[in-house]
Amino acid sequence: MSATRTVELDGHIIDSGTLQRTFGIVMDLGGSFEIETFDVGRHKDETSYCRMRVSADDADTLQEILHELHQNGANLTDPVDAHVTPAPKDQVVPKGFYSTTNHPTEIRYDGEWVPVENIEMDCAIVVEEGDEGDPVRAETKVLNAIREGDLVVTDEAGIRVKPPDRPRDSSGPFGFMQGGVSAERPSESLIDDVAEALVATKERGESVLVVAGPAVIHAGGGDELARLVREGYVDMLSAGNGFATHDIERGLYGTSLGMDMETMEHPRKGHKHHIYTISEVIRAGGIGPAVEEGLIEEGVMYECVENDVPYVLAGSIRDDGPLPDTITDAIEAQNAIREQAREADLVLLLSTLLHSVAVGNCLPSTTRVVCVDINPATVTQLLDRGSSQAIGMVTDIGTFIPMLAEAVLDAERDGEIEDSESESNAEN
Repeated sequence: MSATRTVELDGHIIDSGTLQRTFGIVMDLGGSFEIETFDVGRHKDETSYCRMRVSADDADTLQEILHELHQNGANLTDPVDAHVTPAPKDQVVPKGFYSTTNHPTEIRYDGEWVPVENIEMDCAIVVEEGDEGDPVRAETKVLNAIREGDLVVTDEAGIRVKPPDRPRDSSGPFGFMQGGVSAERPSESLIDDVAEALVATKERGESVLVVAGPAVIHAGGGDELARLVREGYVDMLSAGNGFATHDIERGLYGTSLGMDMETMEHPRKGHKHHIYTISEVIRAGGIGPAVEEGLIEEGVMYECVENDVPYVLAGSIRDDGPLPDTITDAIEAQNAIREQAREADLVLLLSTLLHSVAVGNCLPSTTRVVCVDINPATVTQLLDRGSSQAIGMVTDIGTFIPMLAEAVLDAERDGEIEDSESESNAEN
């Protein structure tokens, strides 16, 4: 005797490929489906709706299918309240806890749909009932933040997931951000799109987070990234000990990891420059004090200090020194990155595999993401981990950043000219 449940999908489910993926999930996992209702949007700005009966040979197989469909945005038509179970002790979740996606999520509690705050993939959902008269709240928590007695959502009943739509005609400066990776896209055209997105983000009063690896400095992109910070197009920086060290090293010695940035040669004792740099910054008491005393006079870190741009330097087992500003506790570093990620509206991931994936894991699927790396594996791994909203560019970072900075400033000048012309026409 087969088991059956009814699910529904709505939105741009055809253009986004959601409907096709839904069919594939059911068939690949050994189930079958029957379409009950299918309302197709007949114009590119119209959404579609599909309701289908999903069947499997047994309840366990059906539950596996429903789990995958749920992650894809298909929700049960007869929702019940979410199941919650108290955590048995600190950092221990109940068995069968619901593991989140990075998509906007709601839970049904006491008959009402409650949005889940701070959505992030691979977390638990904790319900806070509050005092009498206070609204029920739901938020994500990483496992190490779970406390004994927390009401943790278990299984998938009473949960509604909404992946971002991918309409056929996405207009505006963010229309190009529909996900995917390509080395064949016209780089200059795509860079212009990213520049337009940066300018539009700033005009909307939103925040830009840059995640940068040491290759940005090695490849010669440091000056132009510093320029973007100085011009106000970077609101937050996330990096590691290596990025900050080589950025400061370049200002002190003209080298990055011992290589002369002008001649591309390795001067005598150049391989020691990075450790000399670290020792000087430690002696000064940190990057901020080193800027204040005049030790650091240029570079990305200098511009961050001078322009009050907050930065997070997350350490690793490989770090020399490290710099006093580097967060060496892994959990503390994760939490600091998480706070930045929650504030970001547009994220640029620049040539760093580990930091790109780490930050990408903290981002909701509604955050716009651009990932640039010469290594295709960095970009594809980010998307494979679930950051499907990211647009990937496989190109040289030392070429990308100067072109981006120039395109941003060109777009800014064009905007100023248009504003000036508008004011002149209004006066006339």
